[in-house]
Amino acid sequence: MFPFACIVERVLQARRAFYRMLPQRTYQAPLPVIVVGNIYVGGTGKTPVVIALVQALSTKGWRPGVISRGYGIKIGPYPKLGQGDVLSSELGDEPALIARQTKAPVAVHPNRKLAIEALMVRHPEVNLIVSDDGLQHLALARDMEIVVQDLRGVGNGRVMPAGPLRENAARLEHVDAIVTNCTQETPPPSSRFNPKQVRQANMKLQIASIRNLSDGQVLSLDQFRQRFASQRLGAAAGIGMPVRFFDSLVHAGLQIEETLALEDHHIFTHATFSALQAQQILITAKDAIKCESLEDPRLWVVEVTPVFSDPDFTDWVSHRLQKIAH
Repeated sequence: MFPFACIVERVLQARRAFYRMLPQRTYQAPLPVIVVGNIYVGGTGKTPVVIALVQALSTKGWRPGVISRGYGIKIGPYPKLGQGDVLSSELGDEPALIARQTKAPVAVHPNRKLAIEALMVRHPEVNLIVSDDGLQHLALARDMEIVVQDLRGVGNGRVMPAGPLRENAARLEHVDAIVTNCTQETPPPSSRFNPKQVRQANMKLQIASIRNLSDGQVLSLDQFRQRFASQRLGAAAGIGMPVRFFDSLVHAGLQIEETLALEDHHIFTHATFSALQAQQILITAKDAIKCESLEDPRLWVVEVTPVFSDPDFTDWVSHRLQKIAH
């Protein structure tokens, strides 16, 4: 696959050269823009980082609006917007989760320019744009780039199809920050692509509570563990890396006897969980949005809180944005 990977790299280089030579093809928003993306194919944990950034920046005086491509839904010529309790069928699972947990306005459309313009019209109070994904969307100018990776690092360092990367690993040398999504007891990845001039932080997702999807009952991790100590527990996940979710439950001290790993953005039905014999089933918050209509009392949503190894990381982001805004 190496020769084909070389062709892909040439194409990527040509695209970047095209936008450099024709800057008028790049949309420069009138507001500061942060892009949260990745170079590794598949899920690395971008959505929790977006949520954490929006929540933290909101407490520092910013009024963020979020844009996203809206994977898996029919959008049409005009962007779709939502805020607060929206359905995944309206915006897509990840944008709906962001809207619910942050209460920030969200606009989805493959054309990021249209999404930003729709946000500014509907929500003139917005003074910052956070793009969920879009690192490779060169038609959108950005003021900050934050790359999210996980413990796989950059794999073998090659682009598709010879490796797992969307673009060359050297791209990491030109971003503003790298956030590594870690499990509870695993060190960050070691990689030869570890640029020292780029701000770096590790992120761990700590379990804040566990909520029953049917009746809304909320338990702490200890309460859940004690109540169901004698019952058979299972877990299901339709995210980029289901095993990461399963590992986090084990690290939290839960005895998971059955797991169901599904494709990212999986559409859940009653039949999805029929193969599990577990008496209680743990799912992610992203999947829970698509399971609300199932009314299965066995389903419990694991609510997590991102914790950064660098306690000043969001302050640093805010200070950078203030300089950009001025």
